[in-house]
Amino acid sequence: MGTTTPHLKEVSDRIEIADLLTRYTLAIDRGEWGQLDGVFTADAHIDYTATGGIAGSFPEVKDWLARTLPMFPRRQHVLGQSQVRVAEDTATVTAYFLNPLVLAQEDGTEQVWELGGYYHHRLLRTADGWRSRELVEELVWQRGMPEP
Repeated sequence: MGTTTPHLKEVSDRIEIADLLTRYTLAIDRGEWGQLDGVFTADAHIDYTATGGIAGSFPEVKDWLARTLPMFPRRQHVLGQSQVRVAEDTATVTAYFLNPLVLAQEDGTEQVWELGGYYHHRLLRTADGWRSRELVEELVWQRGMPEP
């Protein structure tokens, strides 16, 4: 019985981390910026420069997201496979993403932009569960948008 406990903890950690990644994408896609407080540590660093965004502290980037992303009336993240490495109370995650964005044009038409790449997270186990203390977005491909 004692030999299964570490395995159960690893499975539990992986489920909690998968839920964290889903909470992140739902908050972004739905524009529920306050939900990001349950994804990131207060002192997290986020870097979206690979896709033309900003890099900065969590509060700075959260504010930038709330001001910038509404130009895309519809957003959807699709997360694919992920590599999760847990070491006690820290973890690293690389997750594939596909992110189509619908851009509203001034003439009322819409344009679809698509991004594909990897999210690189450094996570910390906190009293409230797993939180990301660093997110770096890596762009692999894009379609329908200007080069960042």
